[in-house]
Amino acid sequence: MTDTYPKHGRAVPSSRLNRLWHLGRATTDLATGIGMRGLLDLARRGDATGEPLQISPEAFQRFTNRLARMRGAVMKVGQLLSMDGSDVLTPEAAAILGTLCNRAEPMPLSQLAAVLETEYGANWKQRFKRFHFTPVAAASIGQVHRAETADGRQLALKIQFPGVRESIDSDMDNLGALGRALGWLPRGVDLKPMIAEARRQLHQEADYTHEAQALATYRRLIGDGADCIVPEVHHDFSTGRILAMDFLDGVAIDQLAAPSFKRQERDRAANLVMELVLRELFAFGLVQTDPNFGNFLYQPDSGRVVLLDFGATHPVPPAIVAGYRDLIRAAMAEDRHAMHRSAIALGFAREDAPAIQVEAMLDLMGLSSEMMRHQGPYDFGVSDLFKRLYERGRQLYNDGAFSQLPDPSSVFLYRKILGAFMLCRRLRARVDLPHLLAPYL
Repeated sequence: MTDTYPKHGRAVPSSRLNRLWHLGRATTDLATGIGMRGLLDLARRGDATGEPLQISPEAFQRFTNRLARMRGAVMKVGQLLSMDGSDVLTPEAAAILGTLCNRAEPMPLSQLAAVLETEYGANWKQRFKRFHFTPVAAASIGQVHRAETADGRQLALKIQFPGVRESIDSDMDNLGALGRALGWLPRGVDLKPMIAEARRQLHQEADYTHEAQALATYRRLIGDGADCIVPEVHHDFSTGRILAMDFLDGVAIDQLAAPSFKRQERDRAANLVMELVLRELFAFGLVQTDPNFGNFLYQPDSGRVVLLDFGATHPVPPAIVAGYRDLIRAAMAEDRHAMHRSAIALGFAREDAPAIQVEAMLDLMGLSSEMMRHQGPYDFGVSDLFKRLYERGRQLYNDGAFSQLPDPSSVFLYRKILGAFMLCRRLRARVDLPHLLAPYL
């Protein structure tokens, strides 16, 4: 066995009452950072200025610390907020929240040992030649440890936090109640279908047996290409709460934004991820819907993208695939009538929506497809598109245009597509979307 366990690990709160207390503390920290005026603006939903929320870095640090300690569904929501908050939050707050992607607190050694003994038996240490007690990563559902088996295999062991699976339902109930209390939902919206889908997906992500099957399926679909690589599952070391797979090295893909990496590497990585998203949708009909940047590693030596975390992998119904193809075609052709028909088919628009809302929505869709109509590589590094989208979208939100949510499966697919665009923006990459889309349209 190797290395010592980090001393700062703290137990994962597991009871509903304990998690509710931590969520309340997190909300108090956030409220303190926003201040009374900010809270009133949020509650009334009357702030249509488009100005970023002014939250003190100290308060936001306390907020993210609390989410990192809670793990589970609450932290997952925080990670989604961190995908790109720079147009909504101050740059300091967005940067702090962004650390949630890879900084869940590890569980203490006592909890880790209990999980290993429960899953592998009292003599679990005999199965390993080396076991690194310091996790190489910790996220919302579990943490990852590197290990070498007695027969010499180099593995990454994804070990689930105790109590996280059992706390999903109470976390979602608490978050829903918090959102309603603070007025963070569009007027008149029925959020129940979306919460039900989020709850279902979180339960699926906590089912490591299901993830092992999804990982194996995805690995077959990717094949042995030179651009992307998927780790292989080791079933003899996998259980319901431990997923064992090949250990593959690389740097977190969003770290390519650092000055030490060349622009050509940023462009290559972004184009590979965007091409993969299109293959998932139009060729595989199977999409890993979690856009967390931590799910991608980049190997500078080989130029390959390593794909991780397949807990949120879902098949896409052919009707939705066809709907997105039609919508993209219409947007690229700037055919507003066809865009409207496709938006209704996908559930993004209502048949009976007021004409003024329809026109505003089509303007927003046309704006969002700007990079698809651009001839040659679109430079995300100099574009202010996301700021313009945020300002337009916020106005529609305040006007009640989003009172009906589309089919949840379509929304989570949209989240993955948006996440890929956010990565392109984070890397300040140049991406030739018309070229990547051509084989599928």
